[in-house]
Amino acid sequence: MATGRYRTVWRIPYAPTLLVGGMVARLGIAMTPLALLLLVEEATGRYAAGGLAAGCYALAGAVANPLTARVADRIGPAPVLRLCALAHALVLAALALLTDAALPLLLVVSAIAGATYPPLTGAIRGAWTTLTGAGPRRAVGPRVRQAALAAETSLFELIYVVGPLLVAALTLLRPGYGPALLVAAAATLLGGLAVARVPVLRFPRRMTRRPMRRTPGFGALLLCAGLLGAGFGAVTVGVPAFAAAHGGGAGLGGVLLGVWALGSTCGGVYFGTRRPAPDPSRRYAVLLALIGAGFLALIAAPGPWGLAVVLIVGGVAMAPALTVENNLVSRIAPGAVLNEAYTWVLTMAITASAAGSAAAGAVVDRSGDARWAFALAGGLALAAAIVAGRPGGALGRADEVIAARLRAASEVARSLPAMREQPPGRGVTDPPGGRTAPLEHDPELFVDGGQVQV
Repeated sequence: MATGRYRTVWRIPYAPTLLVGGMVARLGIAMTPLALLLLVEEATGRYAAGGLAAGCYALAGAVANPLTARVADRIGPAPVLRLCALAHALVLAALALLTDAALPLLLVVSAIAGATYPPLTGAIRGAWTTLTGAGPRRAVGPRVRQAALAAETSLFELIYVVGPLLVAALTLLRPGYGPALLVAAAATLLGGLAVARVPVLRFPRRMTRRPMRRTPGFGALLLCAGLLGAGFGAVTVGVPAFAAAHGGGAGLGGVLLGVWALGSTCGGVYFGTRRPAPDPSRRYAVLLALIGAGFLALIAAPGPWGLAVVLIVGGVAMAPALTVENNLVSRIAPGAVLNEAYTWVLTMAITASAAGSAAAGAVVDRSGDARWAFALAGGLALAAAIVAGRPGGALGRADEVIAARLRAASEVARSLPAMREQPPGRGVTDPPGGRTAPLEHDPELFVDGGQVQV
C-alpha cells in the first residue's frame, strides 16, 4: 500500500521527534510575528510601530539564520539548536514583559529575537536527508525520502494554520499578547531541545567544503524559491482584501487562508505516496506552472465561496512543489553545507514573501481591486516555472550532472555488494582501480538490492 511509506517513515529512528517535535519547535514561525505586531501595537497605539517591530524581527532573522546554519554545518546542529533555542526563548520572555518600554528598545529586542531564532528547518530537513540516504540501519530509497520530505512539508504548512489560531485562542483566554509570546518561547525551547537530541544532528558534516556560489543549479533554485515565495506573499494580501471587498471581515480572510493551507497539506500527503520522478527539476517546473494557473484562476472567483473552492483546489500543488524543491536541495547542495543550503532556500522564500506582500499591498491600494494581487502572484509563479523548466537551464543541467555521477556510482555499487555494510564516512574500496568511493551524506545515493537508484 502507498500509505505504507508513511509507516516506514514513522519507524525510522527518531522520526517521531523530527515530525512532532519539529512542528512544536517551529510554531513560533507563525505565532511570534503576529503576536509581536499586536503586542507592540497595543503598547504604542500604532499599527505602523507593530509592523516595524515585526519587520525588524524578520530582517534580523533573514540576516542571521544562514550564518547560524553555516556554524551548524561546521560544528554540528545540536549545540547550535540548544544555544539558540535558549537565547530565543529568553529574549521572547523579555519582550512579553517590556510592554511599557520605549519603541526603540522594543525594536532592538525584536531584532535580537529574530537573530537568535534557531536554524530548525535546515537542521530537520538535513536530518531527513541523512536518515534516508545510504548507510547502515537507514531507511533507504527515493520513495522513502519523498514520503519523509512530503510529511515534513505538510506539517510545516499546518504551522501557518495552527499558529495564528493559537494566538487568537490565547488572547481570548487572557487579554494581551504577552501570553502568546511566552507560549511561542516555550514551544521553541522545548521543541528545539527535543530535536537537538536526534543523534544525526550531533556531528558536523565532514566533507570538503565547496562555496555555495559554485554549486551548479543552486542559484536558479534560489531564484525559483524567491519568485514562488513572492507569489505566496501576494496571495496572502489579496485574499483578505477580496474578503473585505465582498463584505467579510478579517475573520473571513483568515478562514480562506486556512482553507488554502488545508488544500496544500492534503496535496502534500497524497504526493508522498507517489513514485518519485527521475527528473525532479522538470516535475518542479510542472508543479510551479500549476500553482501559477491556480493563482490566475482566483481572478475569476465570483465571491468568497467561489474563492474558497479555487484556493483549496489550487493549493493542492503547493506542498508537492515544496517537497520537490526540498528534494532538489538534497540533490544539488554539497553535504558539507546542507543545513546552510536548506536555510538559504527558506530565508529566500520568507524574504521574498514579505516583498510580494508589500508589492501586492501597493497594487491593491492603487487599483482598489484585489484581483490584481492574484494576477501578480500568478505571473511570479509562472516566471518561476520558466526558470525551472527552461531547456538547458541551470537547474536541468545540474540534474544531468547528478544523474551522470549516480550512473557511475551505480557501477561501483554493482561490483561491491557489501557496500551497504560499510560504516558512514569510511567509503568502500573499488578493487579494480583501488580507489575509494565516499558514502557519507551523498545527496541522492540510495542503495537498494545492490543498485544505486535515482
